[in-house]
Amino acid sequence: MPSRIIAPSELIINADGSVFHLHMRPEQLADTIILVGDPARVELIAKRLDSIESRAENREFNSATGYFQGKRMTILSTGIGIGNIDIAMTELDALANIDFATRTEKEQRRQLTILRLGTSGALQEDIEVGDVVFARTSLGFDGLLGFYAHRNEVCDLALEEAFVEHTAWSELMPRPYFVDASEELWEAFKDSTTEGITIASPGFYAPQGRWVRLKPADEQMNQKIEAFRHNGRRITNYEMEGSAIAGLAALMGHRAATMCTIIAQRVAKKANTDYKPFVERMIDMALERLAKF
Repeated sequence: MPSRIIAPSELIINADGSVFHLHMRPEQLADTIILVGDPARVELIAKRLDSIESRAENREFNSATGYFQGKRMTILSTGIGIGNIDIAMTELDALANIDFATRTEKEQRRQLTILRLGTSGALQEDIEVGDVVFARTSLGFDGLLGFYAHRNEVCDLALEEAFVEHTAWSELMPRPYFVDASEELWEAFKDSTTEGITIASPGFYAPQGRWVRLKPADEQMNQKIEAFRHNGRRITNYEMEGSAIAGLAALMGHRAATMCTIIAQRVAKKANTDYKPFVERMIDMALERLAKF
């Protein structure tokens, strides 16, 4: 059976041979990728590399590919939100697994290792500002994965059903989904992080239970989330990207995970805006572990 040819409208390739949004060419992509939200954080990590071989920049998508302790890595910023992750993950996979000349899938599949380093707000009293939470499972409030075929094959449906029942989840909101991180990445980081079920929210305010002027549809949602337990596990923190990374990676056959530094305590209603030292500590740990991965 002949390979499907991907139309120019479905995968846009720039005149210089780079993919549409990321402005990266296939040869610029390493097998190990660190994702960050803030474009400035790319520079924070890049200055720790031993050498840099290429850079690319377009909108919020900044990247640097180089070496750390002999390991080739790509650092990429995605900006904020699930929509940007849909772009980033799809284009990273295309760089790895699509032949840009023929617009067909390569016969030899390339597996990427993708680690998001982010910041987050804790939903349990014992998780403190400065702690690092590893999202062993990501919980998506965004609905993105439902737009892709085979969604249920990579989701924990029993956990999903228990959560929907516990929270009396509204039918007006996208159905939540749970996807596990790479078990290999968890093994690499478990001795230095707190295990978590991390929510990826489609917004920063009402979708995370914040009330400024507009009232959240369910004022008690965070209390319900805090109280939820399933087979001894609990939901630990909020961020805004991890579920799409975990879900799309699982569908594509890549290894992925999200790890976040806690900068706000939602239960105690405290936050720390001077969190850069905590983030730098997480970056150093991630680089050291990934270099040996």
